[in-house]
Amino acid sequence: MNGTNNGWHVLYVKSRHEKKVYEALKDLSIEVFLPLVKEHRKWNERKAVVQKPLFPSYVFVYINSSLNFYKALSVNGACMYIRFGMQYAKISEEEINKIKLLIGKEYITNIETSSMVLKIGDLMEITDGPLSGFNCKVVKINNEHKIIVRIESLQQNITATIPASFLFNKLTV
Repeated sequence: MNGTNNGWHVLYVKSRHEKKVYEALKDLSIEVFLPLVKEHRKWNERKAVVQKPLFPSYVFVYINSSLNFYKALSVNGACMYIRFGMQYAKISEEEINKIKLLIGKEYITNIETSSMVLKIGDLMEITDGPLSGFNCKVVKINNEHKIIVRIESLQQNITATIPASFLFNKLTV
């Protein structure tokens, strides 16, 4: 770690340890950012709004010295810094600020992330939600995931917008 690597780094943490690692890093006086989003959950008759990490298993850490780089790794629950090839993944200050703005607005809801790259014509299987188990085809992409579900027995199509995380690419199996 040298001085040219100063900036926001992505620390990979154990599953469901994001908040614990965040608090531990704050206690060490290390600048840290954990974007949380509200999610409505329902258990039987009980409803609650919970805060969940926007990026599961990721905590953003501002590194300004080799000491902080290694101190952050020593926190219980921290695993490693994310890399792309030989380079540590870095997030610009501008990107951090945009994420802060996004999650700070009450009128922006249903925020989710996905690394899935969809193309029009992709054949997919829906793996979650009320349409789970249906096959579908991606028909439109404009920051929404429009799909067509074909109900063969009725010879009808259903068009819907669903989260990308509900889809599984049929061509990769």
